[in-house]
Amino acid sequence: MTTTPPRHPPSARLRLGAQPCPGGPARRIDGAWWPRSYDLTAELPGLLAGLPYGWGHISSVLVNGAMWSLSGDGILVDDQMVHLRRTDLSRPVHTVCLLAPGHGRWDLLVVPPAATQAEAERLMQTATADDPLTARTADPGS
Repeated sequence: MTTTPPRHPPSARLRLGAQPCPGGPARRIDGAWWPRSYDLTAELPGLLAGLPYGWGHISSVLVNGAMWSLSGDGILVDDQMVHLRRTDLSRPVHTVCLLAPGHGRWDLLVVPPAATQAEAERLMQTATADDPLTARTADPGS
């Protein structure tokens, strides 16, 4: 377990899509996040601080193990444990999955940290488009 120092995290470069209407089609991607690095323990506090209050306490984060640097299986963020899980199976490489028991699951497209401002804006705009079909086509590798 790694403990993050108590400090105000840097603002997350985050864009969230509109929440789907009840009974409407579910979004496959709920938003886009442009971290400054692939060091999850360094980046996660800023991301979590930028999420809507209604998403609840994110208790687990699932990432592709090949992309991210993790130290330990969890970190303490705002006095609450967040479990870090890595997988190389069935997890899209350029996404991060956030889980909040009793509140839901959210999948964010991850814009590569080395992306230019223009590339990041394009990917984030595409991922959060109102049309769920358009959001599915956002690919940071393109």
